[in-house]
Amino acid sequence: MSQTKYYIVAFLMCFSCAISAQTNNIEDIDVLKLRIQNTITQSGFDTERGDYFSAKDHLEKALELAVQIEDKKSQGIIYAKIGELQFTVNEFDKSLASLIKAADLQREIEDKENLAITYSIKGALHAGKKEYKDALEYLNSAKTLFEEKDLEINIPEITLNQAKIHLELKDYKTAKSLLEQAIVLAKKNNQNDILSTALIYSGKALDKLGNNQQGINLTNEGIEIAKAKNFTKNINEGYLTLSKIYENDKSFELAHQYLQKHVYLSDSILNIQRANLSPEKRAEYIETYNAAEFQKLKKQVEDQESDSNLAKITTILSIALITILSLLTLSLYKNNNIRLKSNNMLQEKNDDLIEAMKKAELASKTKANFLSTVTHELRTPLYAVTGLTNMLLEEKPNPDQIPHLKSLKFSGDYLLTFINDILQINKIEANKVELDPVLFNLKTKVENVCSALNNSALDNNIIMHYDFQKDLPETFIGDNLKISQILINLIGNSIKFTKDGDIWVRVYSINKNNNDHVLRFEIEDNGIGISKEKQDNMFESFSQGSIQINRKYGGTGLGLSIVKGLIEILKGKIYLKSELGKGTTFFFEIPLTYAPETIKIEKEDYSKSISKLDISNIKILIVEDNKINQMITKKILNKMNLQCDIVDNGEAAVEKVKQSNYNVVLMDIHMPGISGLEATKIIRTFDKELTIFALTAVTLEDKMHEFDEAGFDDIISKPFKQDDFEKKLYEVLAANENKRASV
Repeated sequence: MSQTKYYIVAFLMCFSCAISAQTNNIEDIDVLKLRIQNTITQSGFDTERGDYFSAKDHLEKALELAVQIEDKKSQGIIYAKIGELQFTVNEFDKSLASLIKAADLQREIEDKENLAITYSIKGALHAGKKEYKDALEYLNSAKTLFEEKDLEINIPEITLNQAKIHLELKDYKTAKSLLEQAIVLAKKNNQNDILSTALIYSGKALDKLGNNQQGINLTNEGIEIAKAKNFTKNINEGYLTLSKIYENDKSFELAHQYLQKHVYLSDSILNIQRANLSPEKRAEYIETYNAAEFQKLKKQVEDQESDSNLAKITTILSIALITILSLLTLSLYKNNNIRLKSNNMLQEKNDDLIEAMKKAELASKTKANFLSTVTHELRTPLYAVTGLTNMLLEEKPNPDQIPHLKSLKFSGDYLLTFINDILQINKIEANKVELDPVLFNLKTKVENVCSALNNSALDNNIIMHYDFQKDLPETFIGDNLKISQILINLIGNSIKFTKDGDIWVRVYSINKNNNDHVLRFEIEDNGIGISKEKQDNMFESFSQGSIQINRKYGGTGLGLSIVKGLIEILKGKIYLKSELGKGTTFFFEIPLTYAPETIKIEKEDYSKSISKLDISNIKILIVEDNKINQMITKKILNKMNLQCDIVDNGEAAVEKVKQSNYNVVLMDIHMPGISGLEATKIIRTFDKELTIFALTAVTLEDKMHEFDEAGFDDIISKPFKQDDFEKKLYEVLAANENKRASV
């Protein structure tokens, strides 16, 4: 055979060996995975028999195999099962460490289903340590993950554990509701163990709520299921529950009978548990048992048999001594492990906080971008709606058209109010609302608000009453605009939900320190009132009494949320008192400082002021791509005898400014081609004196720096208020006239 043929044969042999080795390697991994699963299954059988330490040994062997093949999913499952076993035999600190490892692995590979199981075990662990707040957090997280994965079969046990915690917290109504859910779900999924337990604990909750007989019935039903399925622990818990219910019902003989059954069955269970514990854990288990449950049971026997002889008293004293010694031993043991526990908890909480912070930052950024886009897209067409409606109403329409135009105006104003409310809520939540304290007359301010809303009140046949404390000063320093907004929202809310009734507005001082007052404002009505169930949520966004109330009375559901936010900014508090069908009273308290009488300033009519200027040579350029908005802005300017040119894009605006001398440019921002921002930047390269206003629907403060950097002199938000628009134009035109006069 030639040398070349030898090389070919050698290559083929090596290639075959490599393929065979790879196949064997794949087969080895599959075999190991099967061994892992079998070992976990064997551990489950050991656990059911109560042989916990044999079960743990099998799990540790399975863990070694999972680490060997880098199977992180199996590692997470095994760590969770080890933690559950450690919790069962009261090794709480070791259990917590194992569960933290399991959760870290499952979060890393996004194994949400098994992470939910780990969280449920951690919830049970924290509940066993009486750390109920942490327990509820983990159980809620587990339930959420199970619901995401459509694993309804796991939810009954979570719900049952939540109910047990609320029983410990003496929140019996919540516990009863959760137990009812657990019973329904357990029946649906044929989970007799959970069903039996939930019925027995429902008996406890009903006993605490005063329904003893129904509690006895449900407990007996749970015991019958437990007996049929041989659930010894449930039977034992049922006997103890019946003993306590009969004791509360003054049926002491029956209470004593069931307590004796419970004690006898507890001793049997304890003997089985002792047989399954390792020698080193047996003493610790006995001490713990004596220190807690056994002492509690003996104390109950003592209470029920108060006429016991001296021998029973001696027994109780002996048990008390054993309890004290056991607690001292347990305290020493826990002190040795407290540092490990603290470090584990801190690490876990830190991970949760970092994850929550990232989610919150992303949500906040997404919300801001959404509001910016939606605001612009809504306010731009709304500018056309409100502008055209006002123009048509001023142009002497036919009488039969006036109601339709007024309805259109109302709808436009409602939409604008809704948009402004959303922006106000966003500003409050982002802490971007600033105080603007001024000297003002409080009595006059409240009178003006009441007077402004009186017509709306009369439409509902409402009589308004105003009471200002007689010896209270009238002038204060504070943010009067925010106070007005609060009063308008609260009084308007009372008018909306009252018909053929009365509204009382009261202002008085509840605390005074020199010139500093804490003032209380009351707005009381005798309208429809608010139910007890709805009162807790009244100050949340988009919250109203019901869908029917929303449809009947209207509104965005944002007013009270804005009120609460503004009052908190003013460093005040708000309260609510209401009864369904009898009326509602809102109280809010804010600090204000007394000051001498303010000087009244009359409001200037800028439209008349513009007509007094020399505007014959004034030229204004409108840069707007929307034809309707072009027409509206042009008509407003023409009514003030101001002439204007119109272009519909940024490139044309730059060319127009180069060719003609304009006094003012009204520049839209969002246009085809180059935007208003870019066009303004280009104009500023050759004309830095020209007055340029940004005519835009964008109103969020975090966008304002872009307008300053581009070179705008000011911003006019669409749909703009006529007075604001006229004021800005007057200031510019007056300044130009003064310049010409000085030259």
